[in-house]
Amino acid sequence: MIIPEDRQMAIDLIGEAVSAGARQYKACEVIEIDSRTLRRWQKQLIEEQKLIDRRKESASTRTPANKLTEEERKQIVEVCNQPEYKSLPPSQIVPMLADKGEYIASESSYYRVLREEDQVNRRGRSEAPKTITKPKGYKAENPNEVWSWDITYLASALKGSFYYLYLIEDIFSRKIVGWEVHEKESSAHASLLIRKACLSERIQQEGLVLHSDNGSPMKGVTMLATLQNLGVVPSFSRPSVSDDNPYSESLFRTLKYTPSFPAKPFESIEAARKWVHEFVQWYNDEHRHSGVQFVTPSQRHNGEDKEILEKRKAVYEAAKERNPKRWSGEIRDWNPVTEVWLNPPKEIRAEEQKLPKVA
Repeated sequence: MIIPEDRQMAIDLIGEAVSAGARQYKACEVIEIDSRTLRRWQKQLIEEQKLIDRRKESASTRTPANKLTEEERKQIVEVCNQPEYKSLPPSQIVPMLADKGEYIASESSYYRVLREEDQVNRRGRSEAPKTITKPKGYKAENPNEVWSWDITYLASALKGSFYYLYLIEDIFSRKIVGWEVHEKESSAHASLLIRKACLSERIQQEGLVLHSDNGSPMKGVTMLATLQNLGVVPSFSRPSVSDDNPYSESLFRTLKYTPSFPAKPFESIEAARKWVHEFVQWYNDEHRHSGVQFVTPSQRHNGEDKEILEKRKAVYEAAKERNPKRWSGEIRDWNPVTEVWLNPPKEIRAEEQKLPKVA
């Protein structure tokens, strides 16, 4: 949009460009006007000896007919600060005034005026919503660097009663490194379990990260004291955000959807422990996990996955050499997964989404 004061300059510049051999419409494109606009300006200059802006007043400069007066604005502020209304939002104030036969402005106008007066806040005693930051991301490049744990329910034969399964998983290998079944949730049970798992895995160095949700057994004094004594770093999910603890959630889904999971509640805690014991053996030693190139968690945990994947790669290369027409590109990627992230940063998540998916 060119103001009248600059139109004469535009006409002169276009004239110079045309005199130098340029096409008029090309010169107009440079100044971002149409050739017809140029002709209209030239005609107006000839007929009226000056350039006049005859456009209608823009909407931004017009005063809306329904604009609130200063008196109405002051009245809105005064009403909202009266003792009977000072703790209420406009959505409550406007209907209450209407019940009294009073109308000043719409609800949105109330909000707009209060916003301009810096009085849009939580007018009751409730606290403002808190922004909870995402938990720190951790990268595991070897077993026993980052563990994830949680508790899930196992139905018992007594209606309304449950057993509680505590499970600890190593996110690098997906191996279940500790588990127990109890009749109640307890920070003491969790504390004992983490001690047993560290002893079983011979954890001696400090720096192991243990991630969990925000349940009371996870954040109990006994549990936190145990972690401090063992040199374990606690990590917690955001409240009500299951995606912050995806490995435990995925493991529980595998457990409860495996074909051997009982269709009926467990008759006793001994029966529950027996079934979980069998599941853990199957999961660690037989189940080929998709997240670690379809080796078992135990193979991955013990460092046997590299040799296994090298053999698979050799099998595929030999098959391609025998019948190259079966392959339109490279053989399947059997390289081992070198790192596993818990709550990765955005840039890492973006890179993972770019990777090709293998069927």
